[in-house]
Amino acid sequence: MLITERTRQIERFVDWLDNYGETSYDHQTFFAGPLGRRAKSLYYSHHLLGMFAVSPMIFIEAFLPRGRMFFWKKQRFPIADAHYAMGFAYLHRLTQKEVYYDKAVHFLNVLKETRAPNYKNFCWGYPFDWVTRNGTIPANTPFITTTPYVYEAFDAVYQIDTNNEWLEIMHSIAEHCAYDIKDFSISENSTTCSYYPDDEKGGVVNASAYRASMLTMAALRFKNDKYWQIAAGNLNFVLQSQRENGSWYYTIDGTRDFVDHYHTCFVLKALAKIEKLKNHRGCREAIERGVSYYVNELFDINGLPKPFAQAPRLMVYKRELYDCAECINLGTLLKNRNPRLDDRIRVTMDYIFSKWLKSNGSFRSRKLYLGWDNVPMHRWGQSQMFRALCSGLLHEGADKD
Repeated sequence: MLITERTRQIERFVDWLDNYGETSYDHQTFFAGPLGRRAKSLYYSHHLLGMFAVSPMIFIEAFLPRGRMFFWKKQRFPIADAHYAMGFAYLHRLTQKEVYYDKAVHFLNVLKETRAPNYKNFCWGYPFDWVTRNGTIPANTPFITTTPYVYEAFDAVYQIDTNNEWLEIMHSIAEHCAYDIKDFSISENSTTCSYYPDDEKGGVVNASAYRASMLTMAALRFKNDKYWQIAAGNLNFVLQSQRENGSWYYTIDGTRDFVDHYHTCFVLKALAKIEKLKNHRGCREAIERGVSYYVNELFDINGLPKPFAQAPRLMVYKRELYDCAECINLGTLLKNRNPRLDDRIRVTMDYIFSKWLKSNGSFRSRKLYLGWDNVPMHRWGQSQMFRALCSGLLHEGADKD
């Protein structure tokens, strides 16, 4: 009965998506336009002056979140389209309704059109210029944190219709991730990968986790040992980067040594996928230690996801949809492995349906210190939650069969 009721609630979300459209604002909207980019760049180059420049945007984000519409436009996000494609593929399998298969294919066709230009193989990134501490990365630069999701989206639909076009695109994606993304040696048997093709540093842990997971899948799909060799080097880096307490810093460069919720989920999800495919003992041991830290340090006293184990900066929100979505995604992959994790997932799922689901079918984006951020953001939670709930219900239904 619960599966049936929650399926209906998800179908209400589909109605909302049809009415709202497939473009949206984003949490980066404040810094995606010319004014925001200049302010953020100043923050990185001259911290004190930059604080004054970005403070009005931080204030608006905290107290007037709809004000982001004055800083940049709604956009389409490939990472969101990939999550929607996966979610509709899972919803089709759950309900056997052809309309959901058609929607999944629609999002794949959109992704074919929005691939990063000027690259031989299929790849995707952000549709806006992204200002970072290391400079501005131009729009449509392909990221290793985006492209693997698109691979999984094509794979999810391929499992339904075995369309060779999807398989060819998956192979192209694998070639990009294997050969356009760089490796940097860390030890005799471990390598960290670049975040994007022109990145000359690497060191971001979840980036190597994404690449290792996707190339492991591709190695088995296409019977390509080279993919696995590359994946194994990145995997070893991730395993060796795990701290004594079971956590991972965002990067090993010493500048971003924070531990947050969704990046921890990204790493653990990647390890869970590799463990399942390769029966990998190292992954299994890292998962056990990582989950122990995760349930102890990244949930509050009510058993609900919190953004950081220890916040590295001033926070303008208490909780966000993205963390809750990744919590559910991780819990689905590791179901029945850790009773405390299972309990956290149950509490989070109940909380989402009771507090975050809006009357129009969409989800709230953030719980602020005063009220809510109700601006729908496809990349920052809506698509991830849709995919998480569809996947969770599909697995729950399979368990009951």
